[in-house]
Amino acid sequence: MNGKTPLITRTVSSLCPVCLEVIYSRIFQEGEAVMIEKHCEEHGDFKDIYWSDATIYRRFMRYQSDWMGLTKSPQARQGCPFECGLCRNHKTGTLLGIIDVTSRCNLSCPICFADAGDELNEPTISQIGAMMQVLRDQMPVPCPAIQFSGGEPTLRKDLSEIVFLARKMGFAQIQVATNGIMLAVKPDLCKDLVHSGLSTIYLQFDGVTPEPYKAIRGCDLLPAKLRAIENLRAAGQHSIVLVPTLVKGTNDSQVGDIVKFASKNLEIVKGINYQPVSFTGRIDQEERAAKRITIPDVLALLEDQTDNEITRDDFYPIPFVEPISHLIEAETGRSQPVFTAHPCCGAGTYIYCQGGHMIPITRFLDVEGLMEKIRQEIDCFDGSMLGKLKMNGMILKHMPRFVDELRAPDNFNLKELILSVFINGTRESLAEFHNRFLFLGIMHFQDRYNIDLEKLERCGIHYAMPDGRIIPFCSYNIFHRSRLRNNQ
Repeated sequence: MNGKTPLITRTVSSLCPVCLEVIYSRIFQEGEAVMIEKHCEEHGDFKDIYWSDATIYRRFMRYQSDWMGLTKSPQARQGCPFECGLCRNHKTGTLLGIIDVTSRCNLSCPICFADAGDELNEPTISQIGAMMQVLRDQMPVPCPAIQFSGGEPTLRKDLSEIVFLARKMGFAQIQVATNGIMLAVKPDLCKDLVHSGLSTIYLQFDGVTPEPYKAIRGCDLLPAKLRAIENLRAAGQHSIVLVPTLVKGTNDSQVGDIVKFASKNLEIVKGINYQPVSFTGRIDQEERAAKRITIPDVLALLEDQTDNEITRDDFYPIPFVEPISHLIEAETGRSQPVFTAHPCCGAGTYIYCQGGHMIPITRFLDVEGLMEKIRQEIDCFDGSMLGKLKMNGMILKHMPRFVDELRAPDNFNLKELILSVFINGTRESLAEFHNRFLFLGIMHFQDRYNIDLEKLERCGIHYAMPDGRIIPFCSYNIFHRSRLRNNQ
């Protein structure tokens, strides 16, 4: 190649966006972008953007890894995505289980991946309990986190009871995904949810001015969002994740402003999870080219809108943190969730906010060097108590070389905090880490135009169904949601 970087070209399985039959697709580099193209014998040719920056694509794909998968899963006969349940071909356990507790919604957004509205379809609390039990029964690792979604889950009068049941069943992280309207007008509901054991409110939050809400939700919801945050704060809630649906030309100019808003509300806002719009559910499919935005686009917007305080190099793909799971597993002797999602599914980083500035953790911690050292020590770990002491000793010995104390925030003992997380592996130490940093994440869910079944087999976000099946997020919203709705 005369010293040049080889162009990206791969063949994967995908779906025809019209008939949803499995067809081959080609992922290839075109200029600086990564594209996906496919041909259906009946419906013709299709082409879309897969990843808008080939350099970041190469960097992220270095971290692709596989896990052993779930035990007791059935053998696939028809193959992905027809038999999602999960089948034995799936390579990641359920990191986050989702249960749609209602199909009703108090909005009719022009953009809605669930196409939610007035239709009433609600599992009973007994059915929800059974669905959660399926998640907790997963082997070798019970699902650790649950999210109640919909529709709009706060329309259920028994939502607090459902949250309490989830806490009783042992979920470490319990989320409610909401548009916040009911929380804005019902302070008592906020209190009930907090007292029931809620961990996090996953709050739809599309911008800091009225315009994005008018375009994406059909009306100005910003005052309701702000009231919901204040009601949750008054109720004692300590964790909100802001969830912007990003649409090119609509609210992509507010990516940085959302971070700045979060940085001023750190006592309650613990994270942002940007979600580039997915062309499923209720959305104009013909507007793909104008509205499509990918993870590298969001990284470039963050750079530009934060004056490079946050850059693309501060972000890593989901499986980057896989060594932490194995380290905690070695320390505790208990199987841990392993983050083996596809590298192109999501990206994340942590930032520390001080004096009006946003300082990514990568500025004062060599995260790549630390992860490589952890990986080396795990590979040498023999399972014995002596081996554990040796592993801990080596991490302690080499920790100083990964931390730049001169660039670390004032009055902040990063080494002590990291060692507490890695060596103790407790929920308390992990919670303390999250309390000190703001998490920035980006999740780009697939649609019928850009779906890569190799990515789907590594999905770690799964819907629990009343019939006992567990279905990956993207296949459910592309393939199964409409089929199940039509069969009712």
